[in-house]
Amino acid sequence: MNNILTQVSITIISFVSRWSWNSLYKLSDVLSFILNRIAGYRKKVVLANLRNSFPDKADYEIQDIANKFYRNVTDIMVESVKLNSISRNEVLERFHLNSYLFDKYYSQGKNLVVVMGHLGNWEMANLFAAARLSHQVVVVYHRLANQTFENWIYQVRTRFGSELIPMREAYVQAITEREKPFMFFLVNDQSPNPGKAYWTRFLNQDTGVFRGVEKISRSLNAPVLYASIMRDSDKRGHYEIKVEEITDSPQDEPQNAIIEKQIELLERDILIQPDNWLWSHKRWKHKRPEVLQRDQILEAR
Repeated sequence: MNNILTQVSITIISFVSRWSWNSLYKLSDVLSFILNRIAGYRKKVVLANLRNSFPDKADYEIQDIANKFYRNVTDIMVESVKLNSISRNEVLERFHLNSYLFDKYYSQGKNLVVVMGHLGNWEMANLFAAARLSHQVVVVYHRLANQTFENWIYQVRTRFGSELIPMREAYVQAITEREKPFMFFLVNDQSPNPGKAYWTRFLNQDTGVFRGVEKISRSLNAPVLYASIMRDSDKRGHYEIKVEEITDSPQDEPQNAIIEKQIELLERDILIQPDNWLWSHKRWKHKRPEVLQRDQILEAR
């Protein structure tokens, strides 16, 4: 029964993906109203996260960010549906990127570690990176429990040549040689195991952060770049990818300094476009341990 429902869902998604962009964004407006005003999808989580992150904002400002956030979420939903049928040229037209850093390191034959947060449409950015850049794109992801849907979404995500790596295989696959220089993408703003996380202050709250980027970048000694996907305020469904270098020599950095810098940059970009981040995620469900181990704090030098 579940397999039949999955197949029906995939058929519907495949059909809707062929709609025009204008029709998809009309659908997004309807879905946004339903999730926000009727269903109240994770409304308590969204509002609590916003209030804790912006304690100085008035309630009407919090509500305004929340309303815009729901449209951002449903835009991402319909844009991601479109990825099943989108052409390479369509993807390239929807992003602006200064590729200088990528091109420089590719010409030097260097692998890269690219760290980012849940800003903008990271799913569409994956297809863009594979279509636009010379490096082999390697993306760490979470496998879905439904194998039928997992197989289908895997095909969508790898349409233009991306390589997907399950989270539990991230480290082994990161140090595996490939035929050409690769860039290892890590979305690094989920909620990790509090006993293993690096702890810092992020959006006015004690926050644990996955340390995978620290371990992988040091093992590869590959330059680490931070990428943000910022919405174009004038053209719906268009984005600018901003790329900054965190370090070109991870092994020379103090322990956890790479993560700390990424979190600083991510917070800066969230403050610029607060509705562009994934506020419905239970980011702060874990509390900071009373005692932290040496590898959970920023090394002082």
